[in-house]
Amino acid sequence: MTIKILSDSLINQIAAGEVVERPASVVKELVENALDAGADQIVVDVVDGGRTLISVIDNGGGMGHEDLAKCIMRHATSKLADGDLLNINFMGFRGEALPSIASVSDMTIDTNRGGNGLQLNCSTGEIRPSAWESGTRVRAENLFGKTPARLKFLRSDRAEMMSIVEVVKRLALARPDVGFILNNKWRYLGGQSIYDRTVSIIGDDADGRMIEILNTSGELKLSGFVSEPTFRRASSIDQYLFVNGRPVKDKVLVGALRAAYMDVMSAREFPAVALYLELPSGEVDVNVSPAKTEVHFLEPSRIRAFIIKTIRDSLAVPLCAAGKFETESLKVDQAVIRDDNLFCVPNVGHDLLFINEPGKYHNYVQNVAARYVAENSAPAADYPLGRAIGQIGNKYILSRNVGGLVIVDQHAAHERIVYEKLRARQINRQPLLTPIVIKLKSEEVAAVMEIADELVACGLKIDEFGDDAIAIYEKPADWDLDWTKVLRDVASEVRSSGHSSKLSEKLHLKLANHACHHSVRAGQTLDLNQMNALLRDIENTERAGQCNHGRPVYKMITIAEIDKWFERL
Repeated sequence: MTIKILSDSLINQIAAGEVVERPASVVKELVENALDAGADQIVVDVVDGGRTLISVIDNGGGMGHEDLAKCIMRHATSKLADGDLLNINFMGFRGEALPSIASVSDMTIDTNRGGNGLQLNCSTGEIRPSAWESGTRVRAENLFGKTPARLKFLRSDRAEMMSIVEVVKRLALARPDVGFILNNKWRYLGGQSIYDRTVSIIGDDADGRMIEILNTSGELKLSGFVSEPTFRRASSIDQYLFVNGRPVKDKVLVGALRAAYMDVMSAREFPAVALYLELPSGEVDVNVSPAKTEVHFLEPSRIRAFIIKTIRDSLAVPLCAAGKFETESLKVDQAVIRDDNLFCVPNVGHDLLFINEPGKYHNYVQNVAARYVAENSAPAADYPLGRAIGQIGNKYILSRNVGGLVIVDQHAAHERIVYEKLRARQINRQPLLTPIVIKLKSEEVAAVMEIADELVACGLKIDEFGDDAIAIYEKPADWDLDWTKVLRDVASEVRSSGHSSKLSEKLHLKLANHACHHSVRAGQTLDLNQMNALLRDIENTERAGQCNHGRPVYKMITIAEIDKWFERL
């Protein structure tokens, strides 16, 4: 078979198949070019979901005659001055976007760098004078008209439009300093704070429900906002992730986010986030895919651990340590808490007991609560969850604080307390006289050994046993698992995403089940002393806003809300 050199036209169309997947891809490439040109105002207009017209106008630097002529040549770019692909600080750098778009549409470019306006007909290469005054306008009409086979694979206009909206949202969050207008309907003002831009894109229901994230470790920095665990979505649509200012969809970041919320949110629910990771450009490769949405990290495990710890620490602030309240420490007579049948764990300011047998909780707290000196020692205003005033349905504690009324789910509250105490304990590791040898494929062995150090945190000590097996030398005590299946699942996850949370998820499930079965129950009658004891303890517990299944622990109803009920406006 004779080897032929492809024509430039065919080469551009092949490149377009990678770069210009759909109308949203065109919008992404053109808007990124506008941002790289220094624009602080970008206007996008789309007709028929992008099939008929995509227009992007910016007030950036514009182009002169020579640059305009070069811009539709393949691999022509102004963004790699030193030719270093590991030091990329621009959105676009491949030099393929404009020639690729021109090969599958009727495209014209109007631009002005401060002199006379120019217009380029990208189909003919002709440049002529234009009345364009400043910045650049790119119009791509009749998209895929030159490749009708591609046209038939587009979805409905509405579906394509929604994809374009998502692209603009991500870019708008990447640059809150820049103003964006899409079809004169989606408008984001320039110069917004990251919080205001986040709320405007995620939705007004996010206002007041987002937690600020800010942490630095060496040259790593993570900032942005994540939602409270009780504010969640049914899909990952409102998860916006950025690496060095670039919107990405990265498995390491998504996996870290999932792990950070593992014990405060159901696996079927998703937090809303806008997270910005910054690191030296030499430690991340953005030159992975033509769409530039995937990245490779030099040290993915370090990145993952940094993100998980940062988010978990931000979610873990107890109510009494949030800076809004001053609480008076409550003490329990230590002599009372000596009982071989009880599992005692010290807490901040006092000790509350967690009983191995649920039935014992009521009788024990009946005695211990009487020793609390809290009932009249401080006003309700001094405590975030206030003072108990009663119980409803033997399920919910009613209390009053300075802001109004608080309703606490007694089972969810105690479940979170027990879970956090169990989680803080050292995992009991059982050394094995004879190691458990698990036969695996050689590629599975390699994948599991990639995260061997991480598995130690879950109580599992392993090593290679030849090329096709792994030996387990230590395992979590009392864990009767199908270790072959567990390690194969771990290997599969590592091979697909570079990390695994399978074992930590099993640990979470084990602790969560124990906490659920060893907590005060719904339907159990409590007196005021017992209720106050539980309120004080949940105030000093990390991630107190929700149980380990993701259900809310308490709700606060302000006096203003109650006034509205009774029309006292």
